[in-house]
Amino acid sequence: MTSHSSNAWLVVGLGNPGEKYASTRHNIGFLVAEELAIRLGGKFASNKYRALVLETRLGVGSDSPKIVIIKPQTYMNDSGDAVAPLAKYFNCAPERIIAIHDELDIPFDTLRVKIGGGDNGHNGLKSLTHSLGTPEYFRVRVGIGRPATPQDTADYVLDRFAKSEKLALNDLIMRSCDAIESLIVKGLEVTQQNFNQ
Repeated sequence: MTSHSSNAWLVVGLGNPGEKYASTRHNIGFLVAEELAIRLGGKFASNKYRALVLETRLGVGSDSPKIVIIKPQTYMNDSGDAVAPLAKYFNCAPERIIAIHDELDIPFDTLRVKIGGGDNGHNGLKSLTHSLGTPEYFRVRVGIGRPATPQDTADYVLDRFAKSEKLALNDLIMRSCDAIESLIVKGLEVTQQNFNQ
């Protein structure tokens, strides 16, 4: 990893490591982070902070925003343990951190972008807020909806996406990446106008 940078953005995909969780609803943050990595070019590398990290730029030229894409490898409940030291390493204030996560209370295939707020029972956000010492970071909330049939919420989020959702999923991931790029380049207000449905 290169040296500290105060103009960096930390883009944190929340998820669980390992094949068992790979394409589950709870791992939508990882799926978006992986797509963003493909889009911006580069490969994730592991480091001492228990995360997979990719340093890249949004656009060309040395004045284009530096982006550090992070996939914590700590399991969801301890995501902050990986993110907080990386935020410190890259000299990154909370308002330059974007967390991407699954959101039960938003219908599948919809997005909401905001800054701050509670964790809504999401353990990844709970851990981030605790480790960063503030809830004032950006969130890209990717809607997964609630189960249509009676099902335990924990089981539902750890299930893979339904066949009927697969087609829309790719578009949802792409739009999430667009929203992240918009947030960094154009700011929150414009991004909310364009992406919050």
